[in-house]
Amino acid sequence: MVKSNSAQPNNPQQAKWNQRYQQAERINPAARVITDNLHLLPLQGNALELACGLGGNALELAGQGLNTQAWDLSNIAIDKLQQLAELQQLPLQARCIDIQQHSLSPESFDLICVTGFLERSLCPAIIAALKPSGLLFYQTFTRAKINQSGPSNPQFLLQQGELLSLFGALTPLVYREELDSGKLEQGLRNQAYLVARK
Repeated sequence: MVKSNSAQPNNPQQAKWNQRYQQAERINPAARVITDNLHLLPLQGNALELACGLGGNALELAGQGLNTQAWDLSNIAIDKLQQLAELQQLPLQARCIDIQQHSLSPESFDLICVTGFLERSLCPAIIAALKPSGLLFYQTFTRAKINQSGPSNPQFLLQQGELLSLFGALTPLVYREELDSGKLEQGLRNQAYLVARK
């Protein structure tokens, strides 16, 4: 079992997320960017979920046969995820890492998944960490709010079409952002997602 290796026990962000995940009773299911596009996953390789939380995406990726790493600031979330992965005998290694303090190695992963997290300064490192032909699966919240889900701080919300520009060095395979068109109670609202290839 991978032990939590939190280097900053007094980090207020870690304390915030630890409290949230301590109270969580179940793992969230994988995000739509994964479940809508399972047919695009590589048949084998190394995957990474950044800011994984309780790791619904990482569990799905490992369940699809990918050797998966899952990184998060919360040691509580990482411990829960690692225990579940071991129980299910999945090829998953969960690590307590502050991604903003930890460098991604270039050309390390065949797939990187990020959902519900936006730190624009990390985008070049994410691109660099993909192997040639590697895939990015990214989904997070937008400023076009149909309801109150997601962050309220615009710093953590995408502008219209911003995912495409943040990852403009990649080739888009699938992009979805539905804004306020049509039946607002249906579809993917308040969020955008992108699947792109290096």
